[in-house]
Amino acid sequence: MVRNRRRILAPRVIDFIAKADQTYPLTQRERITLGLLAQHEAMTARELGTALELPAVDAPSPWLRRLLEWELVRSAGRTQATRYFIAPALLQAMDFRAMTTLKRIEPHRLAVLVLEDLRLYPGSAISAVHQRVGAEIHPKQVKRAVDELIARGAVRFEGDKRWRRYWAA
Repeated sequence: MVRNRRRILAPRVIDFIAKADQTYPLTQRERITLGLLAQHEAMTARELGTALELPAVDAPSPWLRRLLEWELVRSAGRTQATRYFIAPALLQAMDFRAMTTLKRIEPHRLAVLVLEDLRLYPGSAISAVHQRVGAEIHPKQVKRAVDELIARGAVRFEGDKRWRRYWAA
């Protein structure tokens, strides 16, 4: 049995779910899933499983299956790092107004932001870059972007572990 406490804080999310429920024959699980995704803009499979208090990473599948089939929810990535988000067409159709964030930024765009940040703030730690570029972005995404820039030769570094500092090459 799954118990999900009341966690929807924004009335706009409740309105969105009500409109979606009038348009599509949603189950209670699907309403809960849409509500969580609307609140957080995007969630990984692991984050969704934790929010739903499910026992395994693949447990959200029944909660998402029809939403993905109907293309109300989209996914990007693989395995537990798969990110789920509400399809932009549904957000427009339901007139859902949300703040734009960098949670779903594409890797190549994030790399450009990181490189620009290192040009402005040479000798920065990765944690400082992460805060300036966008705290809502997962730290591992920023780390992957920096590693890719190092591999391409666009960024160089000095130091090890927590003392490592980065410069644009």
